[in-house]
Amino acid sequence: MPSAPLANEQLPDPAQEAKAKALMETLRCLVCQGQSIADSNADLAADMRSLVRQRIQAGEQPEEVRAWLIRRYGNWVSYKPELGADTAILWVAPLILLAIGGVIALGSLKRRRR
Repeated sequence: MPSAPLANEQLPDPAQEAKAKALMETLRCLVCQGQSIADSNADLAADMRSLVRQRIQAGEQPEEVRAWLIRRYGNWVSYKPELGADTAILWVAPLILLAIGGVIALGSLKRRRR
């Protein structure tokens, strides 16, 4: 089966292609999960690249395309998820772990001083 149109072809307008490429670098391949759609060879990533290029070529701004993809695939598709009820743990967990580490380090220092 042939790949989606524009999946592996650059847009004729270099400015639009630059916008599309920059956006594709920030979107996660839902099959590979460790690669962006720009780097993945998965069929779904090719379809997503095609969608990004088609929408950019139609005049949509990258943030509009990103929002559409998030609505369609969920926050997991973005390497930079927005703060929300379902992603709060991603943003809060590092702070909580840092605070716990600080408390443990302070406790350890106090015990050594005694």
